[in-house]
Amino acid sequence: MAFFIFSFLFLLLVSSSTACDRCLHQSKASYFSKAAALSSGACGYGSLALDISGGHLAAGVASLFKDGAVCGACFQIRCKNPTLCSKEGTRVVLTDLNHNNQTDFVLSSRAFAGMAQKGMGKQILKLGIADIEYKRVPCEYKKQNLAVRVEESSKKPEYLAIKFLYQGGQTEIVAVDVAQVGSSNWSFMSRSDGAVWDTSRVPQGALQFRLVVTAGYDGKWIWAKKVLPADWKNGLIYDSGLQITDIAQEGCSPCDDGTWS
Repeated sequence: MAFFIFSFLFLLLVSSSTACDRCLHQSKASYFSKAAALSSGACGYGSLALDISGGHLAAGVASLFKDGAVCGACFQIRCKNPTLCSKEGTRVVLTDLNHNNQTDFVLSSRAFAGMAQKGMGKQILKLGIADIEYKRVPCEYKKQNLAVRVEESSKKPEYLAIKFLYQGGQTEIVAVDVAQVGSSNWSFMSRSDGAVWDTSRVPQGALQFRLVVTAGYDGKWIWAKKVLPADWKNGLIYDSGLQITDIAQEGCSPCDDGTWS
């Protein structure tokens, strides 16, 4: 337990030391012509990325990706060419790590074209790279709870790997525990790759999860009391019965509060 609390506090400290999520940032964005290049990216969503984002995908640089903690986060991005770009811009979901430090984001072509004024989509794609401003925004899945997908690599009863889908709010999952339903004997899970959490200490029976998410200026426990049935199967998606709506706040220096003008 002491190790878990230490790890939790360390992760919160690392998170709070980064640039303010609520700030408006200036940068550049490019795009991939095929969304599949982003959906198969470092977060590990695969084709599910297209479902949770409507094809509006983004790869972010390491400072945004945060070793996978920001997988599934939503960002509002708009370009700055007044002739081609709309004032609203487009909303994207982060699904991959951008290894090219020339731009903060690499977008899917649909997302890149989504920054354009009506009828200007083809023209904006011709730019290739655009000056942008962006901010992180809450994700909203009004008709969808937080879901848990059991990864194909799982092997009952020795190994369990999961990823969380449809994570609402403006938060990051920084810790995950798993236990048999009705038990207080929790086992911690580790972030193995991108959005995937795993453990080799798999409890028997139906499984419950508790998460620590960044919320307010601190962390918050989220308890999903009954998620996986005793006969859970690889490749299936299970409803957690809850949704996250919290918005994390960071104690950082004053900045542009991100209001579109």
